[in-house]
Amino acid sequence: MVDVPAGHPRAESLRIREMLVREFERGVVVPQGLIAQGRGEAFDYLIGEETTMPALEAIEAAAATLLLARHPVISVNGNVAALAVTDVVALAREVDAEIEVNLFHRTRERELAIKDLVEKAGGKKVLGVGRDASTMIPELSSKRRRVDPQGIYTADVVLVPLEDGDRTEALAKMGKTVIAIDLNPLSRTATQATIIIVDNVVRALPLLVKEARRLKGKGDRALKAIIQGFDNDKNLSLCLQHIIQRLKELSASRLVIERKLLSRL
Repeated sequence: MVDVPAGHPRAESLRIREMLVREFERGVVVPQGLIAQGRGEAFDYLIGEETTMPALEAIEAAAATLLLARHPVISVNGNVAALAVTDVVALAREVDAEIEVNLFHRTRERELAIKDLVEKAGGKKVLGVGRDASTMIPELSSKRRRVDPQGIYTADVVLVPLEDGDRTEALAKMGKTVIAIDLNPLSRTATQATIIIVDNVVRALPLLVKEARRLKGKGDRALKAIIQGFDNDKNLSLCLQHIIQRLKELSASRLVIERKLLSRL
């Protein structure tokens, strides 16, 4: 990896890019994943590259949902494994969830590379590798339809960071509670998920681990109250309003700067 100067104004973003490039070279990430990261960065600019209040509320509801789940599963693709595998393993421990590899661009080599990353991070069991992904999700034609009968197929709650919208929709149709993390509030993933966390996965997953730890000692009644008090449609609307307001403020400040410059001419 290229050393990123700590004082660089885009240090964190550059560090993330370097992590993805490293895992691309190791076969964990595909070229399409690099493109997806760029798209996500664009939306991160719009929300201000910070975790918003609506995202925090969604994280709380997601943590409560995972803790109450009978059989929660965390779905992992190449980008998630490259950027947040330690947090995935930590979250799985906190909420007693399974971890399953699920890929659009699925090859045996990628499955094993991601499995290896998860195991090196402390994951004890990785589902969805090779013949274990033997069951099909209805209505999907991509390789994402292949799931583990002991994992996603029989799960009641599925966390799908950096998800494709078609699988989010298909899982919801199967009656599953789908928690998604997506920086694009306009995506099909965002609109089809049961709980959408509009945030960067590298910020959201550590916060989700913290929130799960905080709520772990709460009783079922308290957890259910958190979930019942969460309105996903309203939360998504607040995310969009945040972006609109931020763009208005940026536009207004730009006009002020331009007027000051013009007054000096």
